[in-house]
Amino acid sequence: MFIGVLPERAPLFQPTPRSEVAVNDAAAWRLNPAHRHVYDKLGVALDAGLRAAPCGVDPRALGLAPDDWVFVKPIVNLAGMALQARAVRAEAVPNEPGLFWCERLEGEHSSTDCLVREGQVVWLAHTRASERKDRARPIYWEVGVERPELDVRVRDWVERHLSGYTGLCNLELIGGQPIEAHLRGSNGFLELYGPDFVPAWVALMDGEPFEAPPPVPGGLVISLFGTEPLTDDQAAALSAAGALVRPDAQTPDRHAVILCPDKARGLEWIDRWLTS
Repeated sequence: MFIGVLPERAPLFQPTPRSEVAVNDAAAWRLNPAHRHVYDKLGVALDAGLRAAPCGVDPRALGLAPDDWVFVKPIVNLAGMALQARAVRAEAVPNEPGLFWCERLEGEHSSTDCLVREGQVVWLAHTRASERKDRARPIYWEVGVERPELDVRVRDWVERHLSGYTGLCNLELIGGQPIEAHLRGSNGFLELYGPDFVPAWVALMDGEPFEAPPPVPGGLVISLFGTEPLTDDQAAALSAAGALVRPDAQTPDRHAVILCPDKARGLEWIDRWLTS
């Protein structure tokens, strides 16, 4: 059975696997004791050769200038929503337990989901974050982008860190450098992976004959930030175009997530509704 599925999303997670399969990080950490080390984000940064250390170690002692930007976040965070994560100057890193700092990376922010069998990637899908931001948060994610230059990096990372692992995993990168990993997929993108994805995932987990799903159809996952909800006319236009509006009661300052299979139309909505 799937562990951690919200009731309103149960129809997506079909068929039901015979084995226990994690959908959220807490369940993934519990069910995968041999591979839970990937949740150590400080370890991920150090393995990538980045300058990073627990808060309490002065970044200036490791060669950063006082006004260099670093990123501060929990070493392990199973709660999601980037809790306590923020960018600060090197001279202003807080001395808070459980947090670490890392040199700030530049470049494209990507998220890659992989189906893995015995430590080998058998399928993957890349998603990129938009450059357009709301207080450093991407306004949208573009699902199903081609990034052949990342394929080798992701496959190599999985082979080195997930030997013997079978299941779904996710690797986030900025500028091609890994920033965090999860022993589950990017749950907010799964509706845009096509109808063959979940059955293939279940077959992999249950040891049934596995056939890699086709490349994902893709689309946009748009965050509705701010104080104004969708109007009735906007909601009707989304529905008529085949988009799905999923209310979000968990993320501060985000009313809903819009899953739009038509990328061009989604970008038009963003220009018309979200950036005026």
